[in-house]
Amino acid sequence: MNYEDFLTDFQKAKVELGDFAVVTLTHFQGSAPQILGARMIVGPGGYFSGTVGGGKLEKRAIETAISIFDSEENSISITWNLQTDLGMSCGGVVSLLFEKQLQSNGWEIAIFGAGHVAQELVRVLSRLSCQITVIDPRKEWLEKLPASRSLKTVLHPSPEDYVSRISNQTFVVVSTMGHATDLPILQKALPRGFPFVGAIGSAVKAEKLKKNLLDLGAVIADLKALHCPIGEPIGNNTPPEIALSIAAQLLRIRDLKDEK
Repeated sequence: MNYEDFLTDFQKAKVELGDFAVVTLTHFQGSAPQILGARMIVGPGGYFSGTVGGGKLEKRAIETAISIFDSEENSISITWNLQTDLGMSCGGVVSLLFEKQLQSNGWEIAIFGAGHVAQELVRVLSRLSCQITVIDPRKEWLEKLPASRSLKTVLHPSPEDYVSRISNQTFVVVSTMGHATDLPILQKALPRGFPFVGAIGSAVKAEKLKKNLLDLGAVIADLKALHCPIGEPIGNNTPPEIALSIAAQLLRIRDLKDEK
């Protein structure tokens, strides 16, 4: 990846990932699988773009980059012997620089699903100080959303695969077409430890979701963090009032976390 391509991907990562790490090949001796200065971008959920050599080296580099999101260090430099440390056949030594890029985009909210409730919720949230991302496989529903500088729409055929691209501090609202499409998103979102994960549905749907998630390997602690039914116990079942109840809950949870 040349420098211009890196800058393009860097800006893209700022928008799509929020938090990410840049891995740079800073030194090598002997045989190396990439050129000096090669770069790779890694998000909290894994690989994003670029390469520092592929194979076992890149696998270890991605694992190390993900681990620094939980570290107090903003950057670390590591040197590996390709044979003795990584079990590679080529004989060389490489040094990699891992630099954490943390974004300060304010309050970030990701809404999976652009249906009736999401349409109303965006209208409420777009008046607040927050950044909203709506993810849906249906172009026609995304196009119905109101225009706002704080809104980003993502057309994605498999919304659950987009979970890895949102930052760790994002509030997650799941309001897709139904149980079958909510489930894979929740399965990926709950283990991430987001500050808020909520799903639209009745108490009966909530129990069914939790049972299905347990069957898929979810742990009790993650399920306790799931807000379903989402929203404060106010209003009726029309989309505008459901949206207001969700916005109220999001504000309450945000303010509780800010007090800690």
